Amino acid sequence: MDPVRIDKWLWAARFFKTRSLAADAVDTGRVRLGGERIKPAKVVKEGELYDIDNGSDRWEVVVLGISDKRGPAPVARQLYEETPASVERRSLNAEARRLFPEPGLSIKGRPTKRDRRLIDKLS
Repeated sequence: MDPVRIDKWLWAARFFKTRSLAADAVDTGRVRLGGERIKPAKVVKEGELYDIDNGSDRWEVVVLGISDKRGPAPVARQLYEETPASVERRSLNAEARRLFPEPGLSIKGRPTKRDRRLIDKLS
């Protein structure tokens, strides 16, 4: 099997929509191996534990398979296994987002004069 770069593997495992987004995430330190920053050219090996922050969620996964081809989601899920602690943390975060939504999500576009006055009154 040919070696596969981490940015290509992250794209194939469907953590990021494009390979350039995956490379940017690795460059900015949002993908870590054992708590250490890595480079996009890092070769992925089976059994490695990665901490992946894709913006909306934070994953802790163990590599089970290596692929450089992006396939359907069920196939992509076979490339990694999420740790139980990560599953628990993501479910708690999802529950918190459901119960306490961001206040700004209800605002659509620029506030009107009336909306601004209400906002100022609440502040």
